Amino acid sequence: MAKQSKRLQALREKVKNLTEPLEIGEAVGILKEFDTTKFDQSVEVAVRLGIDPKQADQMVRGSIVLPHGLGKTLRVVVFAKGEKAEEARDAGADEVGEADLAEKIKGGWTDFDVCIATPDMMGLVGPLGRVLGPRGLMPSPRAGTVTPEVETTIKEYKAGKVEFRNDSSGIIHAPVGKLSFDREKLAENIRAFVNQIVSMKPAAVKGQYVRTVSVSATMSPGLKVAV
Repeated sequence: MAKQSKRLQALREKVKNLTEPLEIGEAVGILKEFDTTKFDQSVEVAVRLGIDPKQADQMVRGSIVLPHGLGKTLRVVVFAKGEKAEEARDAGADEVGEADLAEKIKGGWTDFDVCIATPDMMGLVGPLGRVLGPRGLMPSPRAGTVTPEVETTIKEYKAGKVEFRNDSSGIIHAPVGKLSFDREKLAENIRAFVNQIVSMKPAAVKGQYVRTVSVSATMSPGLKVAV
């Protein structure tokens, strides 16, 4: 245990002494040196943007299917009826329903990662905003989770689709994989995510759009990376 603590301390010192942003592959290599826990740590990217989060036309929100997924299978629930409900079940949805599912969620059940709804279900889903909204689970057309394309959407989330949006301080946080991933695959996921954010610069933003990008694992300090 003492050896491990010394090793982690040395790594933290190494990180503290880094003054310049790292190339993504190099940052992943250092992160993997923190792979000393008994569980598979998640890797997250944080992108600090030069936006005014209070302005609606500067909001950065969207989704991306990462090249190598997230390393875990997301639990997906779907509000749909008739043929679309069958389509959802066939596509691998974990739970499909209408009023019954709404009542279950109203009762406090949120044991899922993604909630999808067909447009004709939004009258039923709308009142659930009080429960789903604070947890980031509310279906929305902008995020692509209010859609008639049920099968495609479920398969994308099962394959590793990630939703993101800037917070009140203009920072976007998102998971991009697991520390156990092959180094190059993890680097590719990070590059794909950062490139997606870069491509979404709102027209209203003046000056530097991407201020800083950092990557971290569950039990590691953040490392600044070069865009």
